[in-house]
Amino acid sequence: MANIYANNAGTTWPKAPGVVDAAHSALAAPPEASRHVLEAARTEVCNLLGIEQPERLLLTGGCTAALALAIADLPLQAGDVVLTSALEHHALVRPLQQLVLTRGIVHEVSPYAPGDPFDLDFAQRLLRAGRVRLIAVSGASNVTGELLPVAELGRLAREHGVPLLLDAAQTMGVTPIDVRTLPVDLLVFAGHKGPLAPHGIGGLWAAPSVEFQSPAAVCEISPVGSGADPRKSAALRCASFPGDCDVGSASLAAAAGLAAALRWRRTQPDDIYREARLRADRLREALREQPGCRIFGGEQSPRTAALSFLIDGLPLAAAEAHFAARGITLRAGQHCAPLAFASDRRSGGHAARQLRPVQSR
Repeated sequence: MANIYANNAGTTWPKAPGVVDAAHSALAAPPEASRHVLEAARTEVCNLLGIEQPERLLLTGGCTAALALAIADLPLQAGDVVLTSALEHHALVRPLQQLVLTRGIVHEVSPYAPGDPFDLDFAQRLLRAGRVRLIAVSGASNVTGELLPVAELGRLAREHGVPLLLDAAQTMGVTPIDVRTLPVDLLVFAGHKGPLAPHGIGGLWAAPSVEFQSPAAVCEISPVGSGADPRKSAALRCASFPGDCDVGSASLAAAAGLAAALRWRRTQPDDIYREARLRADRLREALREQPGCRIFGGEQSPRTAALSFLIDGLPLAAAEAHFAARGITLRAGQHCAPLAFASDRRSGGHAARQLRPVQSR
C-alpha cells in the first residue's frame, strides 16, 4: 500500500534534494570549518526575499522564536493596540497575550468570514482612531489555506504610519515575497515548511525604519586598560535592533539544510507548489460530495494547498487513526490556531470579535 503524506502545512516532507547531505556535513565538520554555514543561509534567504541589508536579518531557532523576539522587543506600551486576524497561529497570539497581561496593550482581532479572511474596513476604522501601533498577520492560514490581503493591508498601514509584521510561516517558499515591493516592515519565517528545509531554523527580518527597545548583548571583550566596565555598559545600552548574541545559537545543521534547500529552489520553476494546490482542489471537490463532511474556510482563490475538514460524528483521534491505517498521514486537531475554528462563521455574525483573546479594557 502506497503511503501518502498530507501534513505539509505542519512540516514539509520529503525535504529538498541535498538537504540531508548538507546537514550531515555540517554536523560532521569541526566547528571552525562551519563558520560559513550561517552566512550562506543568510545569503540565500536574502536572495529569496529581496532583502538588501543582510544585517537586518537574524537567524533563529524557528518561526516561534522569531515572533517572540519581535513582539517582546517592540516598544509597545499600555493602551497601544495590536491588530491581528482571527486566523493566527498560537505562536503569534501567545506573546501578544503576555503583553496584554504585563504591559496593558490591547489585542484587537479582525472579524472573519469564509472567503473574507481579514476585514479591511474594520482595520481602517481602528487605524483612524489613532491607537494602533502594530498590525501582525499570517500570510496564509495554516487551517483554511486562505491568503490574507497582505499588500492591501500593508498599504493601509503605511498610510497611518503603522508597521506591519508578516508571519510568513505558511507563505515563504510557497508564494512570491519580495520585501522591496511588498509593504511589510517585519517578516518572520520557518525553514521547515515551504522552503523544504529541516526543523530548527527560522528568522526575523526588520526594515531599517523599525526600531526595537531591548538591551544589547555586548559580545566584544573590552581592551585591557580601557577603563570601561562591560557590565555597566551592557546594562545601560539599548539596541535599536537585536543582534546574533540576542537570539542564541542557530542550528548549524538546520542552517546548512536551509541553504541547500534554497539553492535547489533556484534551479526549479517559480511555482513548485502548483501541483499541490491542484490536488487540494480535487480533494476539496471530492469531500463536498461526502455527506456529513464540513470543509473549513471559503472559496477564495488563489490559496495555498492547506485544507481542513471535519467528519460529523467521528472524533478527531479516530479520524486520524482511520486514515493512518490506510497509509495516509494527516494531522487532527486545532493546528495551534484555535481562534480560526472559533471564528469560522456562517451566519454573518462576528464570532471573531466575540471570541477574541483577553482584553485589557
